[in-house]
Amino acid sequence: MAGINRQIQLVELPKGKLSPTHFKLAEAPMPSISAGEVLLKTILISLDAANRAWMQGATYRDALESGQVMAGGGLAEVIESKAEGFAVGDLVFADTGWQEYIALPAKNLNSVPRLEPLSYLISVYGIAGLTAYFGLLEVGQPKAGETIVVSAAAGSVGSIVGQIAKLKGCRVVGIAGGAEKCKWLVDELGFDAAVDYKNEPVHKALKAACPEGIDVYFDNVGGDILEAALFRMNNMGRIACCGAVSQYDGDAPKHGPRGIPGLIVTKRLRVQGFIVSDFYDKREAATAELVKWVAEG
Repeated sequence: MAGINRQIQLVELPKGKLSPTHFKLAEAPMPSISAGEVLLKTILISLDAANRAWMQGATYRDALESGQVMAGGGLAEVIESKAEGFAVGDLVFADTGWQEYIALPAKNLNSVPRLEPLSYLISVYGIAGLTAYFGLLEVGQPKAGETIVVSAAAGSVGSIVGQIAKLKGCRVVGIAGGAEKCKWLVDELGFDAAVDYKNEPVHKALKAACPEGIDVYFDNVGGDILEAALFRMNNMGRIACCGAVSQYDGDAPKHGPRGIPGLIVTKRLRVQGFIVSDFYDKREAATAELVKWVAEG
């Protein structure tokens, strides 16, 4: 198939803050496919905090290098197939990178249903929604009546974590930056309380918002906020470590969270990191439940 493939390439690995100058728009030949492969046209790209973390070195995937197509997941449509089980017009979620077309082995694709609006397939039914679902329910294992605290609570993952926790009968406290975000969490999403880390000491605010302590902390930011949550955890509490956005962009933190490992031992805390693909064998059931919850408002 002749044509041009537009790409966003990472021209330089950032040494400080990420900026548009680290990327460029480039054109490459249209890829072709071999037996067992599928040609995809990208519809929507999932922009995730993890994209920035990948620029710092090897994680659960290889380190990014200058000059390559920027990595990232995307919703794509099959436009040519030489693989059993995939036909023209099928929708998939795949590691497309930031480009218009890509050829991939069929084994690397995840089929997704055609649900409207399509944007939900990369948000509440995509990486953000599934990360929230599995991180809270599989890792955090909340019980009705427990107190759940979520950092970056106004973000794509945190906002869904809080709503699922409310559906499970928990008391939910969100940590976000700014009065407007905190008001949105409480008034629109139904959080029980919100802590504004930009305008109040988090240690003191968490003590007031969680007088009976924290049973599950869903951590998206790491750093000082993780430290503050550690000191409020109840015995046998669970911490689901999803990300550390406070450390992805810019200078490295001056110190790590204090209280580790002392508080983890004395309070018998379970601290578990995870990535969404750890639970992909349960993806269909999770998506069905998320679709049901969205339909119910």
